[in-house]
Amino acid sequence: MSVSYYLSQLGVACPLGRSRDEVAQRLFAGDSGVVASDRYSLGRTVPLGLVDTTLPSLDDWPTELRSRNNRLAAAAAQQIAPAVAVAVDRYGAHRVGVVVGTSTSGIGESETALRALIETGSWRDDFHVAQQELHSPARVLAHAFGATGPAHVVSTACASSAKAMASAARLIGMGVVDVVVTGGVDTLCGFTLAGFASLDLLSDRRCNPMSANRDGINLGEAAALFLMTREPAVVSLRGWGESSDGYHITAPDPAGTGARLAIEQALTRAGEAASGIDYINLHGTGTRQNDAMEATIVDAIFGDRTPVSSTKPLTGHTLGAAGALEAALCWLAMQEENRCGQLPPHLWDEIRDAALPPLHLVAVGDSLGRPPCRVLSNSFAFGGANAVLLFGRE
Repeated sequence: MSVSYYLSQLGVACPLGRSRDEVAQRLFAGDSGVVASDRYSLGRTVPLGLVDTTLPSLDDWPTELRSRNNRLAAAAAQQIAPAVAVAVDRYGAHRVGVVVGTSTSGIGESETALRALIETGSWRDDFHVAQQELHSPARVLAHAFGATGPAHVVSTACASSAKAMASAARLIGMGVVDVVVTGGVDTLCGFTLAGFASLDLLSDRRCNPMSANRDGINLGEAAALFLMTREPAVVSLRGWGESSDGYHITAPDPAGTGARLAIEQALTRAGEAASGIDYINLHGTGTRQNDAMEATIVDAIFGDRTPVSSTKPLTGHTLGAAGALEAALCWLAMQEENRCGQLPPHLWDEIRDAALPPLHLVAVGDSLGRPPCRVLSNSFAFGGANAVLLFGRE
């Protein structure tokens, strides 16, 4: 019998908004948060999923913890802080853990400091090399919440926060903690844009997953944090699957062996059949290789009956935060407020690639007539790091 790990609270800050209600409204309306910008790309204008809003200040914190990445994490953390405080009082600080995913952490601060060093010959007073440590978001969140249980970061590229959520469930399942703040955060910087540009993966248009005209990804930034507990709530993490096929450092295995294994593990762990899944959030990057692999595997397991979509045209690919952000969009779809069961839409040009299986892609306004009860979310990362999460509505 599967064990449920309940996701009782959500804090989110992403290109669709900085509150549950705002994100849900724009999500179901198909109102993309991706905009054209040259902020991080040295004069090249590309579509980006930006969080363009005032973030909480960390000026009173130690210098090594002051990064935009941590400020974005703090924006999501503020939304669940009251519930975390209740958990700390109930279970004790040592029984509350933090497990989050990231990939860039504070590299943006290092970029700014290096430019200043080149121009002036001196490091900036507000720079500390520890700002780019991957562990930094876990330190900030644990300190902010007064949590003294295990606190760590998972960094496996685009699967980071999906794997972080699986790690959080394992901590609870082993009895190490009673509650975990889990999810992910990632912010954009020049280093990230330059890296993907060097691989010729950036699209100059809004990304177009599963289309015959797809030509690359849009990058984005986000923070999404859940409070995971054994206390019953509407949505739970019922299963997960993880694999590492190591086919290539950046390209996915065309046969999708690792992706299939992760999906099958998630179904098995949750005790669910493929026919019981109401909706699948695809990894759906909009690259030719990823979409071909994922469409083939999803069709082989689920056929063309199950509604699917990629939400990356709405938010951009938020890298280390993608698994958690897409889990958040699934979570919103599963709430009672979504009475008609609207599904996250698939924004694209509707020109199918004849070489891909004809998946059931969700159009804006498509609904089930009820909130989805079983939802799958795929995250497939560089290096063959695959993670799949299966959520249930109680």
